[in-house]
Amino acid sequence: QVQLTESGGGLVQSGGSLRLSCAASERAFDNYAVAWFRQAPGKERAFVASINRNGAVTYYADSVKGRFSVSRDNAKNTAYLQMDSLRPEDTALYYCAAGVAPYTRGNLYGYWGQGTQVTVSS
Repeated sequence: QVQLTESGGGLVQSGGSLRLSCAASERAFDNYAVAWFRQAPGKERAFVASINRNGAVTYYADSVKGRFSVSRDNAKNTAYLQMDSLRPEDTALYYCAAGVAPYTRGNLYGYWGQGTQVTVSS
């Protein structure tokens, strides 16, 4: 069983950047694909980005393409979400998830972190 811990959230002005980290407890981190999801108040959880086990394949939601970048360092058991050109509508609780493939559907992931809050002021 893998435990995930997100960090790096915070308050940033519109146009700014943040880098989120997702640290895994599992030594066999490279057995898992990783995804990032977000949930804003009053809205459903939404897919943001995902990356396969070796980092060669990535997927992005249309709303973040060209602004966000997902990556991973398997030697550090950590995945990252670099967020640039942030907008107020990016404000949400961001979660990382681990699963067998880089799906875009949250119900296909078996492991989740607790989330880290990202707030973008206008």
